[in-house]
Amino acid sequence: MVAGLLGLISGSFLNAAIHRLPRGISLLNPRRSFCPGCGKTIPWHENLPIASWVLLRGRCSGCAVPIAVRYPLVEILTAGLYLLGWGRFGLPLAPVVWIFLSLLVAATFIDVDHLIIPDEITLGGVVAGLFCATLAPSLLGASVWWRGLILSLAGAACGYLLLWGVVELGKLAFGRRRIHTGTPQELEITGSETHPVLRLGGESLPLAEFFYRESDRIEAVCTRLEIDGGSLEAATLTICPAGIRYGEKEWIHAMLSEAMPIRAEVTEVVLPREAMGFGDVKFLACIGAFLGWKGVLFSLFTGSLAGALIGVITMAATRGRSGGRIPFGPYLAMGAALWVFAGAELLDLYFAWMRGESPPFLLLPPHHSL
Repeated sequence: MVAGLLGLISGSFLNAAIHRLPRGISLLNPRRSFCPGCGKTIPWHENLPIASWVLLRGRCSGCAVPIAVRYPLVEILTAGLYLLGWGRFGLPLAPVVWIFLSLLVAATFIDVDHLIIPDEITLGGVVAGLFCATLAPSLLGASVWWRGLILSLAGAACGYLLLWGVVELGKLAFGRRRIHTGTPQELEITGSETHPVLRLGGESLPLAEFFYRESDRIEAVCTRLEIDGGSLEAATLTICPAGIRYGEKEWIHAMLSEAMPIRAEVTEVVLPREAMGFGDVKFLACIGAFLGWKGVLFSLFTGSLAGALIGVITMAATRGRSGGRIPFGPYLAMGAALWVFAGAELLDLYFAWMRGESPPFLLLPPHHSL
């Protein structure tokens, strides 16, 4: 009961983190929760986990803007995970497991909404994992603090380097997307200096979405370009994080707002792309700091398998019309949670099956390490 109540309270805090962190809002200022619609400070009796959402019928009492059902779902999910963690581990490991599970929940919902995992969760999670492994070395099956720290460091390094290698290989193999338009098609850059938007055909994306590295470039073969109030003849347009180059002319990033809107007729466009974001790399390092190298491998394998399966099902259900980037963080989180609660037993079942044995029924006794 106490574990479930703590989970509900933690879930309420995670809802604030999920809303604030990707928007750059401090978790300490403002200290009280507020309505994203009208900015009203929410009194304590309207901020009770689950109960307030039900009593308010899912709407703000100030402006009647709907409160997303995600809020009670996060609270229920966190409470359920806390109860499972307590039943599986007990003291002294359950509080450590709760910290880790909270990071997984926050990362999952932020990545789904914004396609990012903030450094406060990933890098902060690495630090938390190292600290927890030092205080509770049995977290990783060690008996003394320094062994726990070494295993945690090795797990974080394994997670980072493994997925970093995947990202770099993916960049080499699939890092450029070439589009041949045949007949000239309009490319346009509009917006503000801080938030320029690129539109090609019927698709619009923030320009920053294409630039994960300083070396990333968008190149377009133009038959005509309208920029800075003038019209230029055919040449190659290059767009990079620093600005725009067209033939011999350049416009640095700070001058883009004066030159916009920028319109071009293009016959070929080369767009940079990544296999996945670096947030996933740091997130797997966080998982490794808590779970060690075995947990890293299990989370990556299980997450990749689940992501591929769900991707195929989604493509089949939408007949290939599901576009846009797909976040990988939630699948890594799912794999990590599965390792926490049943990873060792699933591995035993797998190896028993590989040996041709008839494995016993899967039981989940109290566990004392991850």
